[in-house]
Amino acid sequence: MKKIILASNSPRRRELLAGLGIDFEVRVMPDIAENYPDDLPVKDIAQYIAAEKAAAYRATMAEDELVITADTIVVVDDEVLGKPVDEADARRMLHAISGRTHQVITGVCLTTKDCQRQLSVSTDVTFKELTDDEIAYYIEHYRPFDKAGAYGIQEWIGYIGVTRLEGSYFNVMGLPVQRIYSELQKF
Repeated sequence: MKKIILASNSPRRRELLAGLGIDFEVRVMPDIAENYPDDLPVKDIAQYIAAEKAAAYRATMAEDELVITADTIVVVDDEVLGKPVDEADARRMLHAISGRTHQVITGVCLTTKDCQRQLSVSTDVTFKELTDDEIAYYIEHYRPFDKAGAYGIQEWIGYIGVTRLEGSYFNVMGLPVQRIYSELQKF
């Protein structure tokens, strides 16, 4: 088995990967761009960014290492909701998903020196109609500025707002661990 490296600062991703009961270390390279071509289909964006992150690590990898990179996006009406830049942006995003179904797409790359497996997992999430007070409370108390779509399903807003989920809950948290486990078994 390869030495597994999680290339992510996300505490949620660390927690989810740890839940698989495998040994891994976290290694983060600063300033990896998360850009993508404007003409890239929305469904391919997360996987494209995960692959770009993997490319940044490839030159520094040892022969016995397997690096896991990931990127998660939230999509509503073909608009990608990234991480909010401020409170107003977070409010706009939460209003956009309020009372509607949106997609959470996570792209993942499992990369070794001589092999790469890419995958993408999509989950449909439906929210009830959120009130302005609920949105303001969530932003004030949970500060969701490091989360795509301005929310964490595992936080208060998920408890009170999510009415339907079709797909992987863990994917919405940021790492489709069941698929990763399945892919790791193939290595």
